[in-house]
Amino acid sequence: MHADADEIAYLCEQASRYLRRRVRPADVVWSYSGVRPLLDDSAPGQAGNPSAVTRDYRLEAHPGGAPLLTVWGGKITTFRPLAEEAAEIVGRALGDKRKPWTAGAFLPGGDLSAFIGAPERPDHDFERFLRELRRRWPWLPRPLSRRLARAYGSRVERVLGRAASLADLGAELAPGLHEAELAYLRREEWALDADDVLWRRTKLGLRCSAEQRELVARAMTSPP
Repeated sequence: MHADADEIAYLCEQASRYLRRRVRPADVVWSYSGVRPLLDDSAPGQAGNPSAVTRDYRLEAHPGGAPLLTVWGGKITTFRPLAEEAAEIVGRALGDKRKPWTAGAFLPGGDLSAFIGAPERPDHDFERFLRELRRRWPWLPRPLSRRLARAYGSRVERVLGRAASLADLGAELAPGLHEAELAYLRREEWALDADDVLWRRTKLGLRCSAEQRELVARAMTSPP
């Protein structure tokens, strides 16, 4: 799927409402398009109207033979209950009676207690985390420390490893992207190519030249 010209123009128009300088389609350096699976249960007379379609989900279990589960609809804000309910249905079909457990679980990197102790308030917690990160790795440039903190949370330790200086992170392949981070993304986040790193994982491609993107692409083809 690709974003078409009308979609790009619409987004530029909406973004321009909040900026002093208008955003034009010619300013767009990269775009992508996703498909959202909507469950069409609209009221009579509303068929085909995306605004009338629910953003909820529905699960359908198909009995007989190998367990089969169809997921209709859904959205990012309900991914956890959807996954829990789906796992419970499949579990029952396989004879597993364990109950959902992820409601109180942290997402990867989300547990900052080793850095800040007990949580207080999300915005304050992040700033506390950032201060502690800078205390432990004072040699990190401030923009880089903030980006790594936002991108990886407590997993920043896995990115930085035993580095004791900026040089220990390896060559800077693109602005703010060092070999150590690239190695982490390949090792732990299954990044396979330059697009995975520059666009899907970090969005650093927005600040890269063609030469820098090529440098990252070559690095991704070398042995990990």
